[in-house]
Amino acid sequence: MPPKVKITKEEIVEAALSLVRENGSSAINARSIASALDCSTQPIFSNFATMDELQKAVIFAAYDRYLAFIEREVKSGKYPQYKAFGMAYIRFAKEEKELFKLLFMRDRTEEDTSPSPDFEESVQMIMRANGVSQETARLIHLEMWTCVHGIGTMLATSFLSLEWELISNMLTEVYQGIRARHVSEER
Repeated sequence: MPPKVKITKEEIVEAALSLVRENGSSAINARSIASALDCSTQPIFSNFATMDELQKAVIFAAYDRYLAFIEREVKSGKYPQYKAFGMAYIRFAKEEKELFKLLFMRDRTEEDTSPSPDFEESVQMIMRANGVSQETARLIHLEMWTCVHGIGTMLATSFLSLEWELISNMLTEVYQGIRARHVSEER
């Protein structure tokens, strides 16, 4: 009898990510993943106790993909680091629409919504660049992030299409306006 082929957690998560990319997050179920892997559902439940556990692993893997977008955008040197974070978020929304929706457009009522490490890093960048308090930097970033998220959402849902130069100019103008108001109020 030939040995059984072991399907790993990583292969299951990759198959689930592919399904999300093609068909959205509703495509994640044991049967669709098993079909994509050409196996029964047994390996899925051998590797994951519940579908909720698998869903969390898929979200974690999608977030890793998002962080890779940030890293690439920062390394490109095309934008200052803080702006590169925003441009990466928008690029992720445009190029990975379904993963963006999975990460940033799902109901998070039952989840911990504490600020993420990239949020905290952004706040620190604003504090250093502008000599403002943490509270002011958080507010500046929150206002900027709602703008960035709005643009990302419009691209992810194909509501509209914008050129990168226009997006870049919009982010600069919004940042300068928000920054000027908050910096003058703090001083």
